[in-house]
Amino acid sequence: MTAPTPMKLNSSPHAASSDAHMAMSIATRPWRVLIVDDEDEVHRLTRMVMADYRFQNRQIEFHSAYSRSEAMRILREHGDFAVVLLDVVMETDDAGLCVAREIRETLDNRFIRIILRTGQPGSAPESRVIMDYDINDYKEKTELTANRLITSITTALRSFQDLQTIERNRQGLEKIIDASKSLFDLKSQGKLAQGLLEQLTSILRLDEDSLYMQTSSFSAEPEEGDFVVVAATGKYAGLEGQRVSTVLSGEEVSTAMAARRRGTTNSIVFNGDCYAGYFRTHIGEEALLFFHGQKELSPLDRNLVQIFSNNMAIAFENFSLNKELVDTQREVILTLGEVVESRCRESANHVMRVAQYAKFLAEKLGLDKNAVALIHMAAPMHDVGKIGIPDAILHKPGRLTREEFEIMKTHSEIGRHIFQNSTRPIMEAARIIAHQHHEKWNGEGYPQGLSKDNIHIFGRIVGIVDVLDALLCKRVYKDAWPPEEVLLLVKREKGQHFDPVLADQVIAHFDDFCGIHLAHPDM
Repeated sequence: MTAPTPMKLNSSPHAASSDAHMAMSIATRPWRVLIVDDEDEVHRLTRMVMADYRFQNRQIEFHSAYSRSEAMRILREHGDFAVVLLDVVMETDDAGLCVAREIRETLDNRFIRIILRTGQPGSAPESRVIMDYDINDYKEKTELTANRLITSITTALRSFQDLQTIERNRQGLEKIIDASKSLFDLKSQGKLAQGLLEQLTSILRLDEDSLYMQTSSFSAEPEEGDFVVVAATGKYAGLEGQRVSTVLSGEEVSTAMAARRRGTTNSIVFNGDCYAGYFRTHIGEEALLFFHGQKELSPLDRNLVQIFSNNMAIAFENFSLNKELVDTQREVILTLGEVVESRCRESANHVMRVAQYAKFLAEKLGLDKNAVALIHMAAPMHDVGKIGIPDAILHKPGRLTREEFEIMKTHSEIGRHIFQNSTRPIMEAARIIAHQHHEKWNGEGYPQGLSKDNIHIFGRIVGIVDVLDALLCKRVYKDAWPPEEVLLLVKREKGQHFDPVLADQVIAHFDDFCGIHLAHPDM
């Protein structure tokens, strides 16, 4: 039959613009259902039968397509449909089946529920369709009464919602896994908290939109007697960095602080539709999770939250332990670097400046955050091997003899040996830097005579910034060089002593390096 003039996506009585749809409150946002059928009467009757239908207090927003191509265009442009009511025979005998296959294979959409409706069951036998296509329900139009249509759509929406909940739970788990891998990322605690909030929401069987539009929650850490928001969703989204006392109402603050006042390492308070969880680690670090829903939690939900809170406490404790380990390693390395520089009678600020230079240059090169954090922490160890060099050579005011210089060069090997038995990432980075920061791009450095990319990027970075700082500073054997002469040397040694890419970055940002030098002057 000849199809009527296709209706535009937003021309149905219940349709709204995409922007308006996204801005709607979850409490009123309708479920989106696409009717794909070449008979206009089917569209009209479906809307009429379902006009007063509600599922979980949300109505249905119907959209219409009259052909395979129109259906696919709509689905490609708007991927948030929950259900498709799909006719089989339209412009071709298998048009509907082609749509079903394209939804699953081309669009790779496994969430949308497909209800096949056919007036010619012989063209698409139910047994074959169910076996060959990922169809969720199959109805002959002659049997699809109003009650059966309502039952089919209710079942489909419930299944769609459950799949969305599972997906949000999977994404929450991925964020926690990602946080556990990013120990050197300053935002790891925020990622961990965000993941915990998403898992908590999934446990309470709230869908994706509820997480951000109906349910509101945040995680906070203490600061000056108050807590500061570090991750947030829903109505609290965008309030990161603000104090909890200014974010919550008086009653909500009382609920949140009641959890803290209990004084245990893991305490929970429920107050109507609010939940507050307080966690304290073995070293006294504190965290607060606050959850605000749209309804009071049931006894079952509260029990689930109680059980999950134990996992949250373990997650925060593990994060705290890892952070403490990294902080301890950083302090040990920085202290050891200062001891070495003090023995060399050079300012301890040299190791601090080299660390800052290295971090800045690594960022300009676009290294990932973990690598930037590693080189920042390990760079102070570049000259740790000097601890094994005799004082007479270290403190000699004049030029070293050839024999003395050969002894001085051994500090690179000594530094490598100091860290060779550790597999900790920071210690491995320190070993590489101590061993390779005197190698040269042209292969004329020491101790191995490595060249170009055979020198680890950490060694190349610290190698150039160590020279930069040494030239800018006064030493027992020389006066400080003027900045313009240091810049000329970097240009001259580009591609010889220094990696040309690193040299270009130092040249381009030379004023920034001088600023770091001035910010940490020699004492």
